[in-house]
Amino acid sequence: MKITRVETLVCHARMRNWVFVKITTDQPGLVGWGEATLEWHTRSVVGAVEDLAQLIVGEDPTRVEYLWQMMFRQHFWHGGGLVRGTAIAGIDLALWDIIGKVHGVPCHQLWGGPVRDSIRLYTHLGGGRMEDFYETPVDNAKHFADLASQAIEQGYTAFKSMAVPPTMPIEGSRPVHAAAACVAAMRERVGPNVDIMVDCHARPSPAMGLKFAKALEPYDLYFFEEPCWPESLQGLANVKAAVSTPIATGERLNHLAAFRDLFAADACDVCQLDITHCGGLSEARRIAALAEAYRIALAPHNPQGPISTAASLEFGFSQPSYVICESVQNDVPWRFDVVDEGFEIDMATRTVRPNKRPGLGVNVNEEAIRQHPFEQEVLQRVFHADGSVGDW
Repeated sequence: MKITRVETLVCHARMRNWVFVKITTDQPGLVGWGEATLEWHTRSVVGAVEDLAQLIVGEDPTRVEYLWQMMFRQHFWHGGGLVRGTAIAGIDLALWDIIGKVHGVPCHQLWGGPVRDSIRLYTHLGGGRMEDFYETPVDNAKHFADLASQAIEQGYTAFKSMAVPPTMPIEGSRPVHAAAACVAAMRERVGPNVDIMVDCHARPSPAMGLKFAKALEPYDLYFFEEPCWPESLQGLANVKAAVSTPIATGERLNHLAAFRDLFAADACDVCQLDITHCGGLSEARRIAALAEAYRIALAPHNPQGPISTAASLEFGFSQPSYVICESVQNDVPWRFDVVDEGFEIDMATRTVRPNKRPGLGVNVNEEAIRQHPFEQEVLQRVFHADGSVGDW
């Protein structure tokens, strides 16, 4: 068996262009599908996939680890960069999809079978609608509470909000009080038995991240995400040591050694590796094994397209430390026209039962993809009151 073609199909989904990777083999009808979505870097990722294709066309697609090592180590430059790591991920997912199809089993069966019966989903406020999640101002606590009510009415028992505004490296108490008011309003609205997550988007400095973490600690968050830049390992460790709230990070790290340093610094409780950025399922499984040694929970970053979600769920059914899956449903109204998914969602509880189809369990509608060709992603920029550049 040989790989005959590696191609990308780009589907514009407003904030992101979903980059799907299709690997064709010389076996009739045997193709694999992956995803390599990286917002605002679509052209770069498509080019990187083309660069990597020359390494694997003509090779046996079932030698996934061999091909992963070749993509990561060859061409002199190692594959730990964000663009190349994302391109490797898209190809790696498609290769695992092929292996599952060759053996007629879902990917999680290739890794030892399911370790759980179901996976809980959490949603973004607004279900992934960009304006609700990213553009609701923190001085509108009532709107945060209203969106929280919507999530609960839809069956979710957990949701994530961006209740922390962009701040300069040091600011006064106003943004901290505003964030606390938003979280207080959500907690009052949904009660004590719903899990609330707050995503800082790595906007704060370590000093401000610590102030936000302490202010929000009374509201019993499920986790507090990216309280400062991921490069600030000591800052993350200081926040983690100062509060009882679990600290989550890792979506911007994209290779095993970076996670080694994060875990060794005792800088997180929840590992948010992104399967579509960290080199795919092959590298994600290595990161997961390392996280298991530190007893760190897994909650992968997953706001991308539907193949990313399918891969995250296959991964979750095979990993004992996996606790919850990020889920986007309402980013574009035609999301489920593009991919037919093998897993089933219990809409009353927003839990997922294992996929029973081979590979990642996805059937891709290429015609639906072609109806939404590449467009430049919606621009997102942040500036502080004095005109200086902030973190979006």
